[in-house]
Amino acid sequence: MLYQIPIKIRRMKIRSSSAVLVVTLLFLLGCNISSPVGVTVPPTAAFTPSPSPSATAQPTATVTTVPTPERAIKRVLILSVDGLRPDAIELAPMPNLLELMKTSAYSLTAQTIRRSGTLPAHSSMLTGLCPAKHGVDWNDYIPENGIALGTDLFDLAHAAGMQTVMYVGKEKLQQVTDTASVDTFVYINDRDKVIMQNLLADFPQDFGVLFIHFATTDAMGHVYGWLSPEQFSVIFRADEAIGDLLTELDARGLRDETLLIITADHGGHDMTHGSSMPEDMTIPWIVSGPGVQAGALTMPVHTTDTAATAAYALGFPIPAEWDGVPVVEAFGLPVPAAKYSMRCE
Repeated sequence: MLYQIPIKIRRMKIRSSSAVLVVTLLFLLGCNISSPVGVTVPPTAAFTPSPSPSATAQPTATVTTVPTPERAIKRVLILSVDGLRPDAIELAPMPNLLELMKTSAYSLTAQTIRRSGTLPAHSSMLTGLCPAKHGVDWNDYIPENGIALGTDLFDLAHAAGMQTVMYVGKEKLQQVTDTASVDTFVYINDRDKVIMQNLLADFPQDFGVLFIHFATTDAMGHVYGWLSPEQFSVIFRADEAIGDLLTELDARGLRDETLLIITADHGGHDMTHGSSMPEDMTIPWIVSGPGVQAGALTMPVHTTDTAATAAYALGFPIPAEWDGVPVVEAFGLPVPAAKYSMRCE
């Protein structure tokens, strides 16, 4: 069943309008930022956390200005396979994703937040913040609770005038971001292939940030268990949907200007997740696109780094409150020493 919710009637939050104004001003001040492609100076100094940021603090940002003639990355696509463990990629298998990894930078040891649930983990993924800052400590669709605090990736893209789109398999993901920052939100309570079919039938050719969420890997894990034959079956189908997406991007000539990040919100064990066990905490993190250097990443990767890497690639100023940092090693840049001890507790 398909629910496409017009933005104008989806306002429900609990966020100061001044935050959007601040983001807009920051973007205008930092609009000459370049993408990581062609940058030779490590941007370590550009991503310094506030000494004691609060969950409701207004975002500030410092900016790296290393101009290049033209930004190669013009759009970002983030695809999250809910509940996907890294070891399932080969076990299922996922041939399209395995083929993509040959030309991607990737980590099969990336980490999610502790006590991970779909909504809190995706909030960290897309806000760049640990749960203590974004405040999402519930995992059901509860509109009266509002949305994740802080400035998220969609806020930055919207302030930059980019088209923002979300196609999701769980309704509660509405509570990740401000409705005013999402031009198109589509919730489809169905299989991953159906979500992809609907997206491709009405493809947003001019998207700036597109987020896709597949739900069935997690659902089958809760019913039949993680790494069960039944879960492998839907993981294989999710991979077919990924193949359809890659074919569409190629046909539309978008692959050469799109940064693609494929990841997950959490793993799982037995029929559950949310513990501090490696099976629950470890997620895949795969990035492909212009300027990406293929190979396994050596730097630690956290789910909060997803938003930061996307923002960095698009040339946005990184809010100083963000816990995530750009995975600059993916672009062949030196790994910054600072901030990598700061992970969500």
